[in-house]
Amino acid sequence: MSAPSSAAAPPPPLTGSARTWGTLALSAATFMNVLDTSIANVSLPAIAGDLGVSPTQGTWVITSFAVANAIAVPLTGWLSQRFGQVRLFVASVTLFVIASLLCGLAPNMTLLIAFRALQGFVAGPMIPLSQALLLSSYPRALAGLAMAMWSMTTLIAPVTGPLLGGWITDNMAWPWIFYINVPVGIAAVVVTWGIFHKRETVRRQLPIDSIGLALLVIWVGAMQIMLDIGKEHDWFESPWVVACALVAAIGFVAFLIWERGDDHPVVDLTLFRNRNFWAGSLATAVGYGLFFGNVVLLPLWLQQYMGYTATQAGEVMAPVGLLALVLSPWVGKNIGKSDPRRFATFAFLVFALVLWMRSNFNTQADLATIMVPTIVQGISMAFFFIPLVTITLSEIPPERIPAASGLSNFMRITAGAVGTSIATTLWERRATLHHAQLTEGLTQGNGAFTQALQGLQAGGLTPQQALAQVERMLNQQAFMLAANDIFYVSAVLFMLLIPLVWLAHAPRASAGSADAAAGAH
Repeated sequence: MSAPSSAAAPPPPLTGSARTWGTLALSAATFMNVLDTSIANVSLPAIAGDLGVSPTQGTWVITSFAVANAIAVPLTGWLSQRFGQVRLFVASVTLFVIASLLCGLAPNMTLLIAFRALQGFVAGPMIPLSQALLLSSYPRALAGLAMAMWSMTTLIAPVTGPLLGGWITDNMAWPWIFYINVPVGIAAVVVTWGIFHKRETVRRQLPIDSIGLALLVIWVGAMQIMLDIGKEHDWFESPWVVACALVAAIGFVAFLIWERGDDHPVVDLTLFRNRNFWAGSLATAVGYGLFFGNVVLLPLWLQQYMGYTATQAGEVMAPVGLLALVLSPWVGKNIGKSDPRRFATFAFLVFALVLWMRSNFNTQADLATIMVPTIVQGISMAFFFIPLVTITLSEIPPERIPAASGLSNFMRITAGAVGTSIATTLWERRATLHHAQLTEGLTQGNGAFTQALQGLQAGGLTPQQALAQVERMLNQQAFMLAANDIFYVSAVLFMLLIPLVWLAHAPRASAGSADAAAGAH
């Protein structure tokens, strides 16, 4: 930052109760933000029914938030220089609370989608700035612990969202999934401002890169809409999807060209000149995309083909946070004493093991069989975020932490959306293939098929009912085999990510520049 050297000196770390309360306030705001990316998922049927639209139209409640959030996250670096990190964070949380209130009060779907887009946009700076402010609160030696505290909220919230959303929808009313943000957000604003307002960063009156901003909105919006409507419109068989893909591709190229030539770009692409940043960001994005795609796939399979209710499927996913909660503080304390590349490698190996275990599931799998990989996955999650954030930020100077964190979080969020679309699309296509192969074996008059039909008819079913029952069993088997394919390929891809981590340099400081970010003004 071009500021007088005296003004640019970072404030000293916080101590005592101020650091404790500051950590709690920043973590609460982050938790609220991440929770809102998933809390509405299970409430969509109730929201759509109450507002008189189809469930398909209801998905725009999720998409509008995701699109606006994806656009706002990479703007964090530019906005924080313009307005100051503390002011921007407090304004972001305040506007998020107001948008949440408006979402709950929305009388129709059009306004709800508009307010969700507003909510997603103002939420953009919250996660990167909570990282930067948290790291500035801790001394360098404890930067790893600070990241552990922060990452625990991002681990628990995605699992808590569907459980809490389902419970609120069943026992209260869907607007309360938005109203619960109000008291949490107000508390976070009051505490954060009280502790951090004297630690404001240097501001610069940067001009607005309006063309860069417009191009960012165009290509990110087109890409997110393409990912959202692709599956229901049979992807590139649809002219709408092709149009969105072309707009996204052309907009992205134009954005890159413009940003490289602008003096005050909205997104600082020069960060990619740093090897640790691009290697860490790419490993995080691809790993998160694989993880998130499988997190979406498993409950879908359980609910649609294994007879689980939404609540039961949520309960199966919930234990993933147990070992992550236990191990994250240990990882945070020891990250400075070890090479974070080793920790990240261990995370990828455990992810691969978990997905290989799932690739051996069958339609007879009981609850214990399904739960074991989920519990083990908590280990990999504890070793995933903290080391990779440490690697990504290890060579970034303090004043560029918000920009770097915003850009890496943008890559992670986008990869999550891409991973979900790819996983669910491939699942359905592989299931169609497996169904055709299974049916092919049954149409040759084999004895087992005839025997099965006779057995079902002997049980009181008509020939048509017996055939329908066999078709259901075939479908269940086909989607199980398709899920096994996705799990297996994901396991292989996690193994292939390991060399990418080792392209990064070993962080020199005790916790990398995640420590240096302990001064992240």
